Amino acid sequence: MRNEPDIFAQVDEHAPDLIGLSDRVWGMPEICYTEYRSVAEHTAMLREKGFRVTENVAGIPTAVIGEAGEGGPIIAFLGEYDALPGLSQEAGVAEPRPLPGNGQGHGCGHNLLGSAALLAACALKDWLAETGTPGRVRYYGCPAEEGGAAKSFMARDGAFEGVGAAITWHPSCFNEVAPALSLANTRMDFEFTGRASHAAASPHLGRSALDAAQLMCTGVQYLREHIPQESRIHYAFLDAGGVAPNVVQAKAKLRFAIRSPDLPGMFDLIARVQRIAHGAAMMTDTEVSISTMSAVSNLLPNPPLEEAMQANFERLGTPDYDEADREFAAKIQATLQPADIANAWRSIGMAPQPGKALADFIVPRDTRREPMIGSTDVGDVSWIVPTVQAHAATIAIGTPGHSWQVTAQGKTPAAHKAMVYVAKVMAATAQDCLTKPDLLSRARADLDARLAASSYQCPIPGDVKPPLQPRPADL
Repeated sequence: MRNEPDIFAQVDEHAPDLIGLSDRVWGMPEICYTEYRSVAEHTAMLREKGFRVTENVAGIPTAVIGEAGEGGPIIAFLGEYDALPGLSQEAGVAEPRPLPGNGQGHGCGHNLLGSAALLAACALKDWLAETGTPGRVRYYGCPAEEGGAAKSFMARDGAFEGVGAAITWHPSCFNEVAPALSLANTRMDFEFTGRASHAAASPHLGRSALDAAQLMCTGVQYLREHIPQESRIHYAFLDAGGVAPNVVQAKAKLRFAIRSPDLPGMFDLIARVQRIAHGAAMMTDTEVSISTMSAVSNLLPNPPLEEAMQANFERLGTPDYDEADREFAAKIQATLQPADIANAWRSIGMAPQPGKALADFIVPRDTRREPMIGSTDVGDVSWIVPTVQAHAATIAIGTPGHSWQVTAQGKTPAAHKAMVYVAKVMAATAQDCLTKPDLLSRARADLDARLAASSYQCPIPGDVKPPLQPRPADL
């Protein structure tokens, strides 16, 4: 039995098909739980490549699993394909130029993310078949990472149970093992109900829901001084009670995003915010109802898998960018503020390199960095399965996430090169999991040690359903 075939060549064999998939998904941007065409494209590709397909995972119509192989450990690749609102942009153009249509765009690069993860899964599938190695590969097509927490719902439903390791990546300015740093995050709605009345003739008969909402916001502002520095609280008015100032507003609704470095801290902060909401309702003689929309856990690191992935980065080298790639990246950089570029370098703990538009290097793991920390539903997977993530340089250094510049770079030759490159890193790391006898056991032992201090509790209550969106009538 051959144990070391060139899995990189197997990635190259499937690359044209998966680059085509990425470009098609870029051209049909669909947001949170509406990714019907995108999941159909991924499902068709899974079937074309010979995977066993499970649709409607965890009751989510836009989630899919493809599996291949027999026996042995299960290695998972996590893919995404949701877009963002308001980030429509013509591809390959270094100036704002929205496309006609619904205004949505792949401003976080998830068209590349899902396609590269599936590309790595295809390569590992072939390697398993060619070598006769016991093991199974799974591709998880995951919707609604942007605010919908689909992986959290899937985790709560048991979709990741029994997996030996989970591997994923994200488009970035740099090539590196992604630091396992993220904030636990919940999105909660607070709906206040009062009593309408004539604001001039009979204000004493009214009970203002808008007053309650404003008092809640004021209370949370005072709370900020007394929470851990790394925590974050954001809010938006979903309903301010209407447009008539001569009517005491009977309804008002707020959405809060509550973030904390870890799950226990988030649960504590949620309770404090909820007490403020109830206090605001008491002060205004109104009622408040509280509901969870979505929630995600913080990421847990896994040094054994991270070390294996770093070795594969170093084994592979860097993407083979050419002068045309660097020229377009420089044009994108010209649309950015100097602070954007400086902030990107600071996030990896390296001094800025003036004139460098694309990252033709691998970031060392031991740099002292100031990472930009957000939230991701990959965090919930990492509490159940040893998980590792890569970053690959699909965009010019300094490109801010969730921007039209990301959308503009989503189909460039440089992005395609980085997509294939990171698929090789992921496939080789998966190969290590199946050929190095102690890697999976060390990865599992590391996770179990972390769970001994604080076990996993899904941050989404059991009665909360995914906020599914109806299938468009034209599909």
